[in-house]
Amino acid sequence: MTLPHREADVTLPKPARKDPHVDLEKLDAAADLMAINMGPQHPSTHGVMRIKLWLDGEMIVKAVPYCGYLHRGVEKLCERLTVVQLTPIVDKHDYVSPMTNEQALNIAFERMLGLEVPRRARYMRTIIAEIQRIASHLLWLGTFTLDIGGTIGGGASLMMYTFREREAILDVFEMLTGARFHYNTHTVGGQRHDVPVGWPAAVKKMIDAVDAHMPEYEQQCYGNDVLVLRTKGVGVIDRELALELGLSGPNLRASGVDLDLRRDEPFSAYDEIKVNVAVATDGDVYARFDVRMREMHESIRIVRELIDSIPEGPICSQKPVKVPFAVKLPAGRQFYTAIETPRGELGTYVIGGGAEKGAAPYRLKFRPPSLHAMSALPYALVGHTVPDVVAILGSLDPILGEVDR
Repeated sequence: MTLPHREADVTLPKPARKDPHVDLEKLDAAADLMAINMGPQHPSTHGVMRIKLWLDGEMIVKAVPYCGYLHRGVEKLCERLTVVQLTPIVDKHDYVSPMTNEQALNIAFERMLGLEVPRRARYMRTIIAEIQRIASHLLWLGTFTLDIGGTIGGGASLMMYTFREREAILDVFEMLTGARFHYNTHTVGGQRHDVPVGWPAAVKKMIDAVDAHMPEYEQQCYGNDVLVLRTKGVGVIDRELALELGLSGPNLRASGVDLDLRRDEPFSAYDEIKVNVAVATDGDVYARFDVRMREMHESIRIVRELIDSIPEGPICSQKPVKVPFAVKLPAGRQFYTAIETPRGELGTYVIGGGAEKGAAPYRLKFRPPSLHAMSALPYALVGHTVPDVVAILGSLDPILGEVDR
């Protein structure tokens, strides 16, 4: 189909860099547009969400994401529960990496109260966080390659292989916590569960298995023409736009911003270990894929370095308040802190002095990295075609549970 002539300010496929919300009335004067919805039931939307697309043929003229289909009111629910009851609630935000949700919340309470977490617990948290990062990236890799080409990985999709390793990780978490998905193992002041007998050996065996399969994954992906052609130069988010939108984690580092809270604002035991940050500069789908692949290698190295160095001692603080049984937040005190999760900066803002004389927070708000990732869609999708939507969305790795909360 031959596209009719348009004025320079709406020429396609060039995206509108500063204002992705194109004036549709102006476009309609030149051509008929078709509006379609991807989601909320579409199998490639990575959760319950909807993207409304305005198309000229298959070319995307405008894209608007709609969230809120999964809203559960968790932040308000947290204002009616005691501090020590909140950990299993936030497990369900980023349900692909629940451990880091627990860690973010409890670190905020600990810093607000001035609690010193025992060194043994801080080592355990760091090891758990890096294993969780590997598990999250494995799930992302499997679903991402399924989205852009279902036969990447040979006769079966690569997702089947990545889930094999993820199941081994869940075995390790089950050995530690008794659960395979929602763990409730972090608490204010430390950990609920100590390292069981044989756990370090099981972790090393699992890490060796994941590491042994990484070259196989890389050969199937980096050497796959379908993946390269569908990701190179697609969905570009430049450095300035990434910073403007508040992107973080792999999505920000893929746009050339060398920022990682594990290194730059250390928490848990990250101040005792070097973190090599993976950075790319192209800002496209391929760059975001590449950063996450390299991050898995770094997480494997960190776990190996720490697993045999877990110090002896208690796993939970008992001063200045007895935890985890009784925690009171100072009335009126406000505090914000953030950690680096597999998806980026997960911030926790809390105001003390809530129900039951401070046993619950007065206000609790989360800064979810997936919400900021969603804000990039109107910019990244414009100028591409419908099949590119799936690749771009998958490369941002959003989890709708933490978007809607």
